[in-house]
Amino acid sequence: MTVPLSEYAFLSDCHTAALVGPDGAVEWMCGPRFDGPAHFARLLDRRRGGAWELDVAGAGRPVRRYLDPGLVLESRWSAPAGEVVVHDFLALREPDGDAGRPIAPEGVLVRLVRCERGAARVTARLDARPDFGRAAAAWRPSGGAVRSGDGSLWVSGDPGPGIAQDDTVRVAADLRAGEVAVLALGYDGGAARPVDGAAAAALLERTVGAWRDWSALSDYDGVDAERVRHSAVVLRGLMFDETGALLAAPTTSLPEWIGGSRNWDYRYAWHRDAALVVLVLLRLGHAEEAGHYLRFLLEHCRGREDRLEPMLGIDGGTGAEEHELDHLDGYAGSRPVRIGNEAFGQHQIDTYGQVLDAALAYQAVTRDLSAEHLDELWRIVDALCARWREPDHGKWEVRDDPRHWTHSKVLAWVALDRGVRLAELCGATGLPLDGWRAERDAVHAEVLERGTDAAGAFVQSYGAANRDASLLQVPLLGFLDGDDPRVLATLEAVDAELGAGGFLVHRYDPQATDDGLGTPEGAFLLSSFEMVSALVLAGRVDRARERYARLCARSGPFGLFSEEMAGDGTMLGNYPQAFTHLALIDAALNLDAAGHRDALHDWAERHVPAPGDTSAR
Repeated sequence: MTVPLSEYAFLSDCHTAALVGPDGAVEWMCGPRFDGPAHFARLLDRRRGGAWELDVAGAGRPVRRYLDPGLVLESRWSAPAGEVVVHDFLALREPDGDAGRPIAPEGVLVRLVRCERGAARVTARLDARPDFGRAAAAWRPSGGAVRSGDGSLWVSGDPGPGIAQDDTVRVAADLRAGEVAVLALGYDGGAARPVDGAAAAALLERTVGAWRDWSALSDYDGVDAERVRHSAVVLRGLMFDETGALLAAPTTSLPEWIGGSRNWDYRYAWHRDAALVVLVLLRLGHAEEAGHYLRFLLEHCRGREDRLEPMLGIDGGTGAEEHELDHLDGYAGSRPVRIGNEAFGQHQIDTYGQVLDAALAYQAVTRDLSAEHLDELWRIVDALCARWREPDHGKWEVRDDPRHWTHSKVLAWVALDRGVRLAELCGATGLPLDGWRAERDAVHAEVLERGTDAAGAFVQSYGAANRDASLLQVPLLGFLDGDDPRVLATLEAVDAELGAGGFLVHRYDPQATDDGLGTPEGAFLLSSFEMVSALVLAGRVDRARERYARLCARSGPFGLFSEEMAGDGTMLGNYPQAFTHLALIDAALNLDAAGHRDALHDWAERHVPAPGDTSAR
């Protein structure tokens, strides 16, 4: 039976992630980091994928919740003879000499089992199938633990694990009230170490405390504050500790339509999220993470100013060949299962605008960009001047011939606008600002002339008659005011053509777009939340509030969102999805401000110094 995506709990230590199903089984986990091969992939094939199962005799499915405000899962199992509480978590440790960054991975997934009433028999079966099920674990004893044949995994616990004839690791424990059992899976290839009840309890306390300390850095108490803070924790859980890269999602090939072929690997960092990532983190009090992410982005733009890749590997790599895993059935039979992503090779002009928008916001708030980073940004603006008139593949990565996407041109305007304003903010000299301003005005004029229809509403691409949801960003990026008649006409047209159920928005019509695939997909949750923000800026706050509430009511028991959603509320696409949670936060902040301009950009720009203030570098 296929488990709905919304029923999976998400665990993270910011180095890798795990998804835990409603029966207590760990069904997804990659190693030694987010983008590595999967050790457990039952999420993608219930027969061949492998999982880490846990069972309490006589109990049904557990009642589950997060220990707020972090990513520690508590599951309560009730049986006639007793009650058991399990805490599942990817453990965190004390960071090395940096108290300002409390999130640091321990390299171990812990399952701490405690009998709270009566007596219970607990059994665990760990069926690791490395490399997406293409290899055997080949467990062998290693001191008081067991280790996989390739040395990448180890398992210890109390009672000690045993190896069954079917190459699974098994543990059984008969517990009475107050007694505990522990299982620990090390995934980083390091030395195996014993993890008993006391050690597991200490790791649990440290992990809960680290998430609490990080979340407490934010002082946001506005609209839907609890959900906003939780979404921020989800985003932090998707940030790779070594580089600061933000994954789009920790999974691959979860289908955008059940049985369809839109199944992509999202374990990479896309520039399309850059500005919103930086703005959200800054606004919520997480400047350290905003800077870590932006520095990662800028360092890997270096030397490639003539063409920016639309995405990066989480280590900064610029390529990942796309492969199909033919031996896996796929989630709910949706094939192919893919790893890698061909989008690395596309040219997406919106990338330039995202990078410059992020940089301006960060500099306005922190004054922390180095001279080297600023020089890199000036080169990016120059490169954009030379390329904005070209067709590109667009934000949606359409696998067809390039075209003149209206959204791409709007982001070209953003790149030039933010480049000029960043130079003015920094007092930079020797730059061709008059030329940049002229190009900025030329882009703006061209978009208004060629990117709109006879009624004044924006269209998907030059000469097209249809819309896509990227046009919702026109007011969010300040290209036009939110109550401009052309914006209002666009909102109504997008809702009429792409809206569903009164609260969902599809990103585009695959047939009208001719996207090279043509198959169905769910409504796009990023766009659905962006409609909320656009309606706020248009002055239609009551409509925005209603849509926001209806979206949030469909988040599932863990407050998590995937990439897309069917009309009946079924989650589709990779899960949890960073840009959905970013757009949720942005929508809440806009509802909280309910002003004329986008709340995040307005907040950042209030940090720009007055004339004569020389504090900016």
